[in-house]
Parts: sequence; C-alpha cells; structure tokens
Amino acid sequence: MHPVPLIAVVDDDEAVRGSLSSLLRSLGYGVRCYGSADAFLRTEEPRPPACLILDVQMPGMTGPELQVSLAASGRSIPIIFMTGFPTEAVRQQVMQAGARAYLNKPVDGDTIAQCLAHALADACVAGPSRVDPAASSM
Repeated sequence: MHPVPLIAVVDDDEAVRGSLSSLLRSLGYGVRCYGSADAFLRTEEPRPPACLILDVQMPGMTGPELQVSLAASGRSIPIIFMTGFPTEAVRQQVMQAGARAYLNKPVDGDTIAQCLAHALADACVAGPSRVDPAASSM
C-alpha cells in the first residue's frame, strides 16, 4: 500500500491555508500548513512533502527565495507557486528554476487538483515536464 502523498502549503494568509488544507484533504492528500518559509524550513517532518504549494510574496523569506534555498540544499520538491500579484519576470524566474506551475490567485479547486496530479506524476518519473497554467486568468 502506498502512503498518502503529503502536501506542504506555505502561505502567510491563514484563510488561504485553511481553504487549501480543506480542499487537499477532500482530494485525499495529507496536508501540513506553514505561515512562512522560515517556519517550513525550521520544521523537521518525518517524511518530506511530495509537493509544495507556495505563495510568492510573504514577509521574511519569499517563495522564490525558498525555492532557491531548497535547491541549494539539494532538496528536490516539486513546487506549485500561487500569487495575488503576478508578474511575468517572477513567473519566468520560478519556472526556469523548476517550478511545476505558477498560478494567479484566486485559484479554483480543479486547477489545483490538475497541477498536483501533474507535479506528483512528474516527481514519480523524475521527468522535466511542467504544467504552466500561468497565462490562464483565474
């Protein structure tokens, strides 16, 4: 029997964390929520998350900075970025660094489910393919 994939949600907005947690649990995922990138980095989990859903702009360390930090430490976790303040420069930066998706808030549940399915499938086969629904307005 395969363990339930664990998804880490890092967002400084408590309402977003709560909504995503409920959605992800309803989709059958395990969920851990963090209010900051620093809180995520400080927490020792018994098993690493299968995917990270990450806000771009947060107090302290930003989402893209966390992405760089994880890569520098050799931690390869598929990342789905979400932002309420989309910019093409940041989208290009995070996608070139390996993000699986860059989504504009608000994001609907179907889009999250689709992006997670692709990110987890890519992680299983260690493939470089990426979902980039960034251009779609949500």
